[in-house]
Amino acid sequence: MTLLRLDNIAIVVDDLDAAVAYFSEIGLEEQDRVDIEGAYADQTVGLDGVRSQIVMMCTPMGPAGWS
Repeated sequence: MTLLRLDNIAIVVDDLDAAVAYFSEIGLEEQDRVDIEGAYADQTVGLDGVRSQIVMMCTPMGPAGWS
């Protein structure tokens, strides 16, 4: 079975590298990795001083499986 399409989802994990390894095993590819912080991040989650690292992963066909 091959992963063909995936719409936007967010998953919070304790071990980002382990999560990336897992999702790579099921066919996703890492596209970008960035640190998020500041007023926008604080407003988005409703907390002050938010700091997070996020990874964007996509199907091999690109975001949302578009060809």
